[in-house]
Amino acid sequence: MRRDYLNNPISAVAEATHAAIDDFVGGLLAYETRAERVLLAAEKDPDCCLVNIYAGFLWMLLEAPEGAQRATRYLEAAELAAGNANSRERLNLALLRAWIADDLAAALQIADRISDDFPHDLAVVKLHHYLEFNRGNSPEMLRVALKVMRANDHVAHMHGMAAFAYEQCHRLDEAERCARAALERLPKEPWAQHALAHVHLTRAEVDEGASTLAGFEASWTGLNSFMLTHLWWHLALFRLAQGRGARALDLYDQHVWGVVKSYSQDQIGAVSLLARLELAGVDVGERWQELGAHLAARAADTVQPFLTLQYLYGLARAGRAEAEELLGAVRRRSGEAPAYCRAVWHEVALPACEGLYAHARGDYETAWRALGTVLPRLEQIGGSHAQRGLFDQILFDAARKCGRPVEARKALERHGSMLRGAS
Repeated sequence: MRRDYLNNPISAVAEATHAAIDDFVGGLLAYETRAERVLLAAEKDPDCCLVNIYAGFLWMLLEAPEGAQRATRYLEAAELAAGNANSRERLNLALLRAWIADDLAAALQIADRISDDFPHDLAVVKLHHYLEFNRGNSPEMLRVALKVMRANDHVAHMHGMAAFAYEQCHRLDEAERCARAALERLPKEPWAQHALAHVHLTRAEVDEGASTLAGFEASWTGLNSFMLTHLWWHLALFRLAQGRGARALDLYDQHVWGVVKSYSQDQIGAVSLLARLELAGVDVGERWQELGAHLAARAADTVQPFLTLQYLYGLARAGRAEAEELLGAVRRRSGEAPAYCRAVWHEVALPACEGLYAHARGDYETAWRALGTVLPRLEQIGGSHAQRGLFDQILFDAARKCGRPVEARKALERHGSMLRGAS
């Protein structure tokens, strides 16, 4: 029986298809562009169930309304080829089917079963983390990581996943230990580098964090646009916290914005950094307008609330009419979303969007009231602590500008060290 490089059973395939399967799994875990080779492999080998499943997974990670539509083509091909699939592959097929259907409960249940039965299937563990991260369920991320840790102790990426899960659960010592264990096994493991940056930021170790992250820069090769720009984004946060606003703006121009300007994660990283720079008093010139031109395509994008909030703020800061269109789409989504996420859209995302829209237009009283009511629940929209810190900064700015010094001080204290660059 054939096996992938992590020792998972795979059905008989051509050598080139086998290589593409390994590239997808390894590339997914390492955030490397080689994961994309699975698309060409699926075209060349349409009768391979697993390669089509992986192509479908890749399209679902597009984080755009058309992602599920594009993934469906590969789901159909995988269904036709399922007669030759083994049990693990059929479970992966069921996971793709549930994900495309937006049946999150089924997708999570299937992912859990796969890691129970096949603990070396780390591609599924990674996707399980992704799905839980997007709904702010960090304890579940940690549970899944720890469940398969013993079986994958030799895999650096496993320790990187555990490190980030620990950090999101506020267990910083364990996070640092796992991150360093990953880097001992593979010094260029980017998710461990990323987790370590989170640890330093949360501990307010600004200079150490900047030095540590800058020391990894030479290893940032072959990375996909998200991982590359996001590591630079973290370094820019450290530079801003050091009071080096001009350097942080240079990092925005040179590294954070401009790799794949149509991709969701590249876009929100740019919105988030540009907003923080502006809140810190840095003159960003016409950058909002340039960024807004790329965000215009998101005028109806409500795939994920965490992403939508930032699309909306960027469009509003750019003064684009699409901001109002997107706010209308959020209002519709808040009443039409699937049951599992309707309350989050209606009770958290919608008022947060209204507050961000108000802040971008200079209505600081409305921004304060809207954001202040939902901030304690904002974890439910997904994203990391560091990423959601932007909304604390905006709330602080709104409170200060609408004449609420006591509330502004409280917002500043709650946000702590991550507000140093905006205070």
